[in-house]
Amino acid sequence: MAAALTALALSRLLGPWNTGTGPAYRELADVVRLLILDGRIPLDTALPSERSLCSTLAVSRTTVTAAYASLREQGFLSSGQGSRGKTRIPELTPFGPALFGPQPPTTGLLAAPGLTAPGLTAPGGLVDLAYSALPASGEVVHRAFAAALTELPALLPGFGYDALGLLPLRQAVADRYSAAGVPTQPGQIMVTSGAQHALTIIIRTLADRQDRILVEHPSYPHALDAIRSARCRPVPVAFADSGWDLPAMEAAMVQQQPKLAYLVPDFHNPTGMIMPDAQRHRLARAAAAPGTVLVADETLRDLNLDGVATTPLAGFGSTVVSIGSLSKSHWGGLRTGWIRASESMIQRFAAARTTLDLGGPVMEQLAAAHLVRALEEPLPALLQTLRRNRSTLLGLLAEHLPTWQVARPAGGLSVWCRLPGPISTALTVLAPEYGIRLAAGPRFGIGGAFERNLRLPFTLPPDKLETAVLALRAAQDRLDAAPQLRRSLTQAPAVAIA
Repeated sequence: MAAALTALALSRLLGPWNTGTGPAYRELADVVRLLILDGRIPLDTALPSERSLCSTLAVSRTTVTAAYASLREQGFLSSGQGSRGKTRIPELTPFGPALFGPQPPTTGLLAAPGLTAPGLTAPGGLVDLAYSALPASGEVVHRAFAAALTELPALLPGFGYDALGLLPLRQAVADRYSAAGVPTQPGQIMVTSGAQHALTIIIRTLADRQDRILVEHPSYPHALDAIRSARCRPVPVAFADSGWDLPAMEAAMVQQQPKLAYLVPDFHNPTGMIMPDAQRHRLARAAAAPGTVLVADETLRDLNLDGVATTPLAGFGSTVVSIGSLSKSHWGGLRTGWIRASESMIQRFAAARTTLDLGGPVMEQLAAAHLVRALEEPLPALLQTLRRNRSTLLGLLAEHLPTWQVARPAGGLSVWCRLPGPISTALTVLAPEYGIRLAAGPRFGIGGAFERNLRLPFTLPPDKLETAVLALRAAQDRLDAAPQLRRSLTQAPAVAIA
C-alpha cells in the first residue's frame, strides 16, 4: 500500500501558504514543492484528491487543479489516469529539467580528488566536515588495551570464536542498561563489530526483501544504505520543526505496516534532537498494534551536552531492539558495538550472524569491557570540549552566514543547517576549491530531498571550525554571484561519511 497524505495533514504542513503575492495556484504549488524538497512530504506519497483539498483549504477546484498541473510539469508529481499523483524529485541538468541526471565531468579542483578518504583533515589538506566523529581519547584507550593484554593469556586455550561476545563485555553493557532504568541480563546482549554491523544483522534476521522499514527523514545515511542493501523498502516519515511527528509516524505504521522502524531517539543524526520520554512511550504503544519492531540506535546517547534525562527506548516496550557502540564516545577504530534485545531474539541474531562472521576480535572486546565500565572517566572532559565547539560553531555561523537557519542541538556531534536556497549539492562540489570537504544534504534523505540542508559537525577544534565557516561563506558568495555555476554543480561526487 502506497503512502497517502490526507487533505487535513497537507493543510497542516502548508501553514499560511496563501500570502496574496501571486496567483493562488502558483503559491500553493511553490509551497508543496518546497515541502517535497525539504523532505517534509516523503517521496512516493499520494497527495490528496483535488476535491478533498479544495474543500479543506476553502479554495476553488481550479486553484488546486492548476497547482497540481504545475507540479506535474515541473516533475514533482507523477501523472497517471485514475490514480492520485505521487510526489517525486525531478531530474535536472544545466540545460533543462533534469537536475539529478548525468552531468558533464568536472575538471581540476571540482573533481575533488581523494574525497573518499576519511579523517579530520582530508587528503590535500582539506578540512574534513563530512565525518561527524572524534579522534581517540588516547590515554584511556591505551590503558584499556594494556589491561586487556594482561587478560588475554587466560583465553588463549579456547577456540576464540563466540557469536554472542565475551561475557565480561556483555555484563558491562547489561549493567549500564540496568543503571539507566532498563533491567538487563548478559543474555540480552550480543557484541558486534560496530553499530553498522549490528543493524545489518538485525535487518537480515527480522526483515525479508521488499519488507517496509520506517525511517526518520532525514536519517543516518549508512542506515539507509543498509536498508537498501537488504532490498527492503524505506518508508520515510518527515521531521516536524519541533522534532518527531508522532501523528505521522502512527499513521505510517497503520497504513504501511512496516516490519521494522529505525530510529535515533537520543540525539538524532543529523539534527541532534532528543525524543522526550512521553513520545517514547507513545511510539512504543503505536508500534505494538502492527507488530513493528523498533530499532533504537543509541550510539550518540552518551554525548548528552545539555544533560537531558531520558530512559532508553527499550524501557517502554518489550519489542524494542537497541544498538550501541563505542565509536562516537571513544573511537571509531575500536569497531565494537552491541545489540540489546530479548534473550530469544539475541539467539536468533547469533544464528543469523554466522553468515557474516563467527564473532568479534577478542582483544578489542577485552579492552571494550574496561572502557564501558569506566565510561565516566573520559566523558566529562569530552562533553566540555564538545560544548565549547558547539558554541563556537553556532557563533561563527550566526556571524558569517546569518541567512542560514541553525537549531541548537541538545547533544550529538553536529548541527543541521537550513540553507537560504537549494544549494547543498552545489556547495559540496565547490567546497574542495575552498579547502573543505562536505556531505551534501540529500545524502541524509531519500530521492534527492534536503537540497536546502547541510550537516556540519562540531568535532573539529575552534580554529578549524573558523576556517571551515569562512570557506563556506566564500563558496556561497561565489554561488550567489554565478547562478549558472550553481545550476551546473548539482551532481556531487560520492563521499564517505560517518
